[in-house]
Amino acid sequence: MQGPVTTPNRIAGALLTDLYQLTMACGYWKAGKTNEQAVFHLFFRENPFDGGYTIAAGLADAIAFLEHFRFDDSDIEYLRGLTGIDGKPLFEPGFLDYLRALRFECDVDAIPEGTVVFPHEPLVRVQGSILQGQLVETALLNILNFQSLIATRASRICEAAQGDPVIEFGLRRAQGVDGAITASRAAFIGGCAGTSNALAGKIFGIPVKGTHAHSWVMSFENELAAFNTYADALPNNPIFLVDTYNTLDGVRHSVTVGRRLRERGYDLAGIRLDSGDLAYLSIEARRILDEAGFDKTAIVASNDLDERLIASLKQQGARINVWGVGTRLVTAYDQPALGGVYKLSAICAPDGAWRHTIKLSEQVAKITNPGLLQVRRFRSDGKFVGDAIYDQTRPLPDPITIVDPTDVTRRKELAENLEWEDLLVPVFRKGERVYASPSLEAIRERAQLQLSMLHPGIRRFDNPHRYPAGLELGLHDFKMQLILDLKSSGPAANP
Repeated sequence: MQGPVTTPNRIAGALLTDLYQLTMACGYWKAGKTNEQAVFHLFFRENPFDGGYTIAAGLADAIAFLEHFRFDDSDIEYLRGLTGIDGKPLFEPGFLDYLRALRFECDVDAIPEGTVVFPHEPLVRVQGSILQGQLVETALLNILNFQSLIATRASRICEAAQGDPVIEFGLRRAQGVDGAITASRAAFIGGCAGTSNALAGKIFGIPVKGTHAHSWVMSFENELAAFNTYADALPNNPIFLVDTYNTLDGVRHSVTVGRRLRERGYDLAGIRLDSGDLAYLSIEARRILDEAGFDKTAIVASNDLDERLIASLKQQGARINVWGVGTRLVTAYDQPALGGVYKLSAICAPDGAWRHTIKLSEQVAKITNPGLLQVRRFRSDGKFVGDAIYDQTRPLPDPITIVDPTDVTRRKELAENLEWEDLLVPVFRKGERVYASPSLEAIRERAQLQLSMLHPGIRRFDNPHRYPAGLELGLHDFKMQLILDLKSSGPAANP
């Protein structure tokens, strides 16, 4: 399996941003704040799909974006043509010259792809020029939000399949070309065994799988002739779509062609069901195949599948071996976005001391966490037991108590002498990449290992257990005091 590959047409330029990032950058430039040091964190507030976990994905594409971050001449000319409400240029020439020469020079730390993560944990920390940290916000959110969402959906679908291969079939229903390609990548990280997307196969080295469409069968006088011709053309890929006219007759026709294939030294690899009562039809198809001596022939199912339908079919005794999942995987269907956010958490004062910042809200979940944050994950007997979000500028006690950011009554003391690791690892230092991205296969394997280290109750679909992830008690107490100071005296009281 080759390592991550990013083709030129998939590397976005610095103009992949919201206009307000550019107007703020202009404001920082005019105020002389371009070199002011700041810390931003990218995180999400709720697990998607009402689930108990999320899988981090998209870091390789985020790295490619940051490595190629620059405004080219065409970008500058476009920005030169933007106007304000008075019809005059929005940006002055000096600022555009500044953007033209700009290169990314921040420190970036991130949680590796394939890691299970939880609400309020920073997936990425950007430290450096406040102007540069602001300009990369939108693209980082775009990349990591979508891929983490799809990787998580794929893992849930694979969980429901109970070890059966899941093939991502979503290219024709995906949200545009890049959405399709990145969805294929993220689905593979989440556990899918392959994709129908040939371009994703080429770019990422993902195994590609496929059979034929109903149109192939309909183009012949009858189904048997269609199967025979397909078997003659591709005897080493004989998987027949059997539901064009009558599904069980289609299975019988597959058996007839399978016998011819065996005479030529090949075998019937599989049949595909794409409509109807998949539980009943798969059971009957299995009976027909087994009675004819094709007990090794796989039954592939498609047709708007998701984790809940697959789980239901399993409970009904369906005899399906391979699951082709498209629309509800690559579009995330009932959860259109992860909802990740990117917030300022500290600014460096002229004397070198860090001034911690916080955003207040009447919604507790939207109050941000101050500091230079890191996530320490603890484990015992090969299982994860809790995550502590802590501020690297503050000493850590031992043992550690964690507090749920949205419910201060939920606390957990993590025992002494537990194994632990800090999840955020160096990716860029002063704009230079210091992180070697693992292969896509290695990322996929990491995701499977991480999931195996979660309690099954956290992985279940309905009312999953809440994994203990929260603020280290000292950080929680500091945050509470900061909130009280701000509410009583305003921002001037912020230490």
